[in-house]
Amino acid sequence: MGEKKMKEDKRPVIPFSSLVGLKEAKLALILALIDPKIGGVLISGPKGTGKSTLVRSLTSILPNITIISDCPFKCNPDKPKEMCESCLQRTEKDYESIPQKKKTMEIITLPLGATEDRVIGSLDIEKIIGSGIEALSPGVLANANQEILYIDEINLLPDHLVDTILDCAASGWNIVERENISIRHPSNFILVGTMNPEEGELRPQLLDRLSLFAQAGNIQDINERMKIVELNLKEESKDWGMWIEDYQNHDQRLKERISKAKVNLTNVQIPQYRKEIIVSLCMALKVDGFRSDIVLTRGSRAKAAYDGRTEVTIDDILECAYLTLLHRTREGGMREPPSKLEINQVLGRIMDSKKK
Repeated sequence: MGEKKMKEDKRPVIPFSSLVGLKEAKLALILALIDPKIGGVLISGPKGTGKSTLVRSLTSILPNITIISDCPFKCNPDKPKEMCESCLQRTEKDYESIPQKKKTMEIITLPLGATEDRVIGSLDIEKIIGSGIEALSPGVLANANQEILYIDEINLLPDHLVDTILDCAASGWNIVERENISIRHPSNFILVGTMNPEEGELRPQLLDRLSLFAQAGNIQDINERMKIVELNLKEESKDWGMWIEDYQNHDQRLKERISKAKVNLTNVQIPQYRKEIIVSLCMALKVDGFRSDIVLTRGSRAKAAYDGRTEVTIDDILECAYLTLLHRTREGGMREPPSKLEINQVLGRIMDSKKK
């Protein structure tokens, strides 16, 4: 049984490019990779619509990150403000001696039924006096630093774990406390969640932190549904290796495109009047808070960088408005999120007023 499992684990992940449909979900994930400061991604839809398959397929397009190779928290050697205390002291003393390497970003999955200690880590009180941070047994949040933290059925996550993850998502730090002793370590991650809305709603606080939202619905196009069936049967066919290699080449080009967009992100300009359009859209729709303005601005910029452009267009704004606004509460939670039709209509009115 163990030998069989090992062989199955070596089988290639289904390539990201091969998955049918899920266009908006794919774009949301790509934009979050280009600019992690956008925030997290939520993919919602009925069971069997490919949500978790899509997230797992991200493995084939994830960009590289730089880490301090002997650090249990995978600190970034180029960002001292995001280093653990040990790495900060070492780099201040002799930066050149710090061992570092590049590695591919990973997907860290939160285990179902994980305990609080498993998530945040635990402290050995007997060791803490003499060993400091070495007394910490790292949890999932330590392993997720600079990575993707994936939570399936995120709407079923216990409230106390939601609060802990929210604190980390906001601050970039995880604090482990025991008997009035606390140790902190960096925990910067891209939060990705999937859920079936039939199984329960998501807390508004967590919904707000998942900056981009995409629906994974049932596909009604007969040709696309046939492609999904064919994809499933391909795994048993003799030409599986040749087929998957072709899509792996597609994914490699996509990975390079994402890496290039990350480098060029800060070169993308957003004209002042288009910033005004973004803010005006969020105001006119009466979306709660200011996060929508920020996310829509960053998302539009990342979309332009992804397309190889140096200026944000109205099309960028509209496409990212769907991802940013379709899950957000309005007027203090008294109104449902806007529809695509309402977003189109309001944006059209704003554009018309700017022409006058």
